[in-house]
Amino acid sequence: MKNTALTHIHSSLGAKMVPFAGYNMPVQYAGINVEHETVRKAVGVFDVSHMGEFILKGENALDLIQRVTSNDASKLYDGKVQYSCLPNQDGGIVDDLLVYRIDDKTYMLVVNASNIEKDWNWISKFNTEGVDMKDISDRTSLLAVQGPKAAEALQSLTDIDLASMEYYTFNKGKFAGIDNVVVSATGYTGAGGFEIYCDNANAEHIWNEVFKAGEPFGIKPIGLGARDTLRLEMGFCLYGNDIDDTTSPLEAGLGWVTKFSKEFTNSEALQAQKTAGVERKLIGFKMIERGIPRHDYEIVDAEGNTIGKVTSGTQSPSLQSAIGMGYVQTAFAKEGTEIYIKIRDNKVKAVVAKMPFK
Repeated sequence: MKNTALTHIHSSLGAKMVPFAGYNMPVQYAGINVEHETVRKAVGVFDVSHMGEFILKGENALDLIQRVTSNDASKLYDGKVQYSCLPNQDGGIVDDLLVYRIDDKTYMLVVNASNIEKDWNWISKFNTEGVDMKDISDRTSLLAVQGPKAAEALQSLTDIDLASMEYYTFNKGKFAGIDNVVVSATGYTGAGGFEIYCDNANAEHIWNEVFKAGEPFGIKPIGLGARDTLRLEMGFCLYGNDIDDTTSPLEAGLGWVTKFSKEFTNSEALQAQKTAGVERKLIGFKMIERGIPRHDYEIVDAEGNTIGKVTSGTQSPSLQSAIGMGYVQTAFAKEGTEIYIKIRDNKVKAVVAKMPFK
């Protein structure tokens, strides 16, 4: 089990630690509901140092990224971030990721913790033009400072004008007295905020400074449990649950990051799928009757016929109701359609809902 540079801090704060993607990670401190509310209303800090970071450098770096990712990275400019995915050759997804353009020959890819080795091997397979690839995951720490008060809470630590940063852009500069820190206006909570990339050696100092600066704003440490409820309320996919090697980006509602203006892995087959239409779709749903949907629960119609399965589900702290995501046959994917979740052999009524959930 790997530790992050901050694991000892989480333990000293009384966090409940769990194994996650090969790392010893904090799942909660004070409790998921209170941590969720902290991020929605104020500001919270996640240690997400388990995520993977690759640097791709050279004349052909963009060409390689264009070949392996579904989105159009030629639209990026220095300081811009793009959400994308790595399609496989069978119609599914190797991983979803972020692409950072540092300059026209240098990019950073941020990948999911559980897929670091898999993604590295996949991208390397297509690196036929000598792009310099470096895996900096083990030496990089990442803090996600999320919530409506994040910019205000962090501004005293940097000369970067945080309030004026556009969503999905980043800056490199001095932060908490440390040079060459990447501050990115990204995150997976829907609550706004920033992600801070630094060397492991500086992680504890930056963590401490962030908490000092954020104290007047009610800053709190947040675990992976609230990260999951926050992303689910937004309808954001979690790799391994809502998307995987068997789910097409078009089925998963990721057509917006699947650009057929260029050729990429399996683009011809995905274009054909788009033309023909998908047979199943990822939907959001709200429970009408009482019950909490869980990963892999069956989704059935009124007659009890299986029409799909749940990929993510929880009791939403913000909505005070149970919500979920899952794949269903396309005929059942329309907003307002009544469906049923099989919970302990009972059919429990739900309704297809628009995401983000409201």
